[in-house]
Amino acid sequence: MSLRLVVLISGSGSNLQAILDACGQSGGAARINARVVGVLSNKADAFGLARATRAGVVSTVLDHTSYAGREAFDQAMITAIDAWQPDVVVLAGFMRILSAGFVQHYQGRLLNIHPSLLPRHKGLHTHRRVLEAGDAEHGCSVHFVTPELDGGPVIAQTVTRVEADDTETTLSDRVHAGEHRLYPAVLGWLADRRLQYRDEQPWLDGQQLTQPVRF
Repeated sequence: MSLRLVVLISGSGSNLQAILDACGQSGGAARINARVVGVLSNKADAFGLARATRAGVVSTVLDHTSYAGREAFDQAMITAIDAWQPDVVVLAGFMRILSAGFVQHYQGRLLNIHPSLLPRHKGLHTHRRVLEAGDAEHGCSVHFVTPELDGGPVIAQTVTRVEADDTETTLSDRVHAGEHRLYPAVLGWLADRRLQYRDEQPWLDGQQLTQPVRF
């Protein structure tokens, strides 16, 4: 059985596209044993919704401003997501802080990708902050989600050198390219049952990851 994925987006959906491509849902051959069964966005104008439609994937929009608060919105999301019966919920540029109740509902089945080498530079504007800090390396991280923002255990990272002439734009472009390789790879590990969540930590091939796998 293919791993059933529900992907949450707020914008362009470039990581969603990379996942759809890896699943063979965009016309090419599948590279991982997984399938996107639903896409949810909190923004009706998110271009990722068009990507889902083009791939024949059902989608829904829940406008967070229509709900009384974060918990009410997250409960509505749970209802919508659970109707798709996912094995894994994938955050792919979903620009909402999730309630503890939502995270606990999907504990061990909820992944996020963040554009930094966590635990450095949690939060927003990571490319700018890397340049301001004079970091030698930058990249992205896939991690299991916990109630702490960008604080869950990291599974894997892609790494790029920061060059002297780099700008936010050039860094962003390279990190995005890394994201599009990294997310499908991690989802492939899950689909092949190589990656598991045990004792609130990631385990790969029967070994607890004490350090993220680096690409």
